[in-house]
Amino acid sequence: MTDRRPLSAVDGDRRLHNLMSTYQQPLLKYAQQLTGGDTARAEDVVQEAFLRAWTHIDRLTEDHGSVLGWLRRVVHNLVMDGYRAQRSRPAEVEIENAGAVAAPDVTADVVNALYVEQVLGGLWPQHRAALVETYLKGRTAAEVSVALGVPVGTIKSRVHYAMRAVRAALADPPDLGDHALRAA
Repeated sequence: MTDRRPLSAVDGDRRLHNLMSTYQQPLLKYAQQLTGGDTARAEDVVQEAFLRAWTHIDRLTEDHGSVLGWLRRVVHNLVMDGYRAQRSRPAEVEIENAGAVAAPDVTADVVNALYVEQVLGGLWPQHRAALVETYLKGRTAAEVSVALGVPVGTIKSRVHYAMRAVRAALADPPDLGDHALRAA
């Protein structure tokens, strides 16, 4: 039966040094296989495995099972945890390529939509209805005439006056900062 006394710091350090001397190269090769040849990642994983071994150094003896088997399982788990962590967070992008990956700025579109809504709200209801039906819904004057129950000539007249009011509003837009309508 083994002695259950806790190891002294010197004995623990000596045992860890022996473990590292014995198992570092086999663990590094195993970690490189698991990481697809990424030597830097493999070295980090092996270092972390030895840190964990140091916290359990008093139990890492052949009496408790295969030390190499335990270390290999720790290395395997660390590599798999790394892969899981990569899948659970957004991909990392080099700063030089960040512009190509960044999401487009939709602020201008939102401001423009609000401004168009404000301009349309300033029109007479009959003019707004004719304009929305023809330009936003893509209907012909004849289709709008049937839908609104108004003669085709009246629809054309309402669209004309609505567009004139919209152009006047766009000619003198309110100050919306950098995101104001640029091309109307």
